[in-house]
Amino acid sequence: MSKNITRQDTAIGLEQEFENEAVPLSHRHSTRSVSAVWFGFPMILTNAVFGGIMAYNLGFWRAIIAILLGNLVLFAYVGALSYLAGKTGLNFAMQARKTFGSRGYIITSAFLSTVVIGWYAFQTGLTGTIVNSTFGWNTSWVIVLATVLYTGVTFLGVRALSIIGMIAAPMFVILGLAALYFVSQHTDLSQVMQYKGTAGGITMGIAMTMVIAGFADSGTMTADFTRWSQTGKSAVAATFSAFPVANVVSLLSGVVIVSAGAGINPAQNGGDFLHLLVGHNVLLNLLALLFVFINLGSVCTHCLYNGAVGYSHLLNSKMRLWTIILGVIGGVLAVIGVWSYFLNWLSLLGVAVPPIGAVMIVDLLFLGHINSARAESHYRGSAFLSWAIGTVCASIAHLWFPDFGEALIGMIAGGVAYSVIQSMTAKKLVTA
Repeated sequence: MSKNITRQDTAIGLEQEFENEAVPLSHRHSTRSVSAVWFGFPMILTNAVFGGIMAYNLGFWRAIIAILLGNLVLFAYVGALSYLAGKTGLNFAMQARKTFGSRGYIITSAFLSTVVIGWYAFQTGLTGTIVNSTFGWNTSWVIVLATVLYTGVTFLGVRALSIIGMIAAPMFVILGLAALYFVSQHTDLSQVMQYKGTAGGITMGIAMTMVIAGFADSGTMTADFTRWSQTGKSAVAATFSAFPVANVVSLLSGVVIVSAGAGINPAQNGGDFLHLLVGHNVLLNLLALLFVFINLGSVCTHCLYNGAVGYSHLLNSKMRLWTIILGVIGGVLAVIGVWSYFLNWLSLLGVAVPPIGAVMIVDLLFLGHINSARAESHYRGSAFLSWAIGTVCASIAHLWFPDFGEALIGMIAGGVAYSVIQSMTAKKLVTA
């Protein structure tokens, strides 16, 4: 059955997605192509909102420091997982199988594949909300249109993600610069760096968590994208194009918008600059409308691809079938209004997700020689215990020590716990 579906995909020009096996070297893509997949992902309006909120609360320079530190953590985290993916050609679920067990991986893979669809639903709903507030279109019908478009692009496969990335990233830069040009007509941009913010509701640690949590889910599942790289090093290079390059650019745009006093309700809308592009002429209005769909479509297609690859592997099915199923489910959630739970979602991403990747990095990269020699087991208790320890530590930090950044604490705690547990286990085996 699987071979027949693969032949059908090939016959209509669709590339095999290798849901249940390593991507062979003959089907790997260039560094430029894989970079385009990741580069276009963080270059989104949502990041401009985040950057603006950070600036509004922290001021220009403290927001920049939080952004740079958060991206340093993301590059180390996602880069390590990407290196493993480029080296082996394995997707996230297949990597998790090695660390969490032949049955245990189902828990982590299903969890992240579900969480990432929540992010897809949020961004699809955001598409409708932004178009409604800017152009007056009906929110629900815009969400339906967005669901069809985003599902259709994802259905085409990973090459379509690289194409939309090649379009979305330059478009963000061009229209972002256009927005700054309009701001400069009535604001002295040289004063932007003097912006002190409001010394309000978030700390440096919380800002760093916002940077990390925004891509904690798909960053942990980076193997779904970077398994197409020709080598581990090229996968890391592709990651660098996203973290820090694209991510910093998009976050910085929001920082500048708010620091220049050009944000509308910056405490909530941050550095959203779409309002600066409309009302000048018909052509720019049309470009702004296309920008919303292409820009948010970039992140939505990536998240939907993550979820579809994850569920297709779990159920020994096909990515394209699950693209349709999850695309519809996410669209329904968006119409219902899932974005109203955004802050809760972001907290979940910052607390529960990073320890998973940290445990996998320690197991597959730093303890790879042990991993390759051990027999496969159904459930690996040491991995689950370490994930739990990391999550608990991140939760404690979230509740009582938010200044320190729960996402980073969860990563460190999970990784260190796994190293200690594995070291203790090895000593017991030697003693026995």
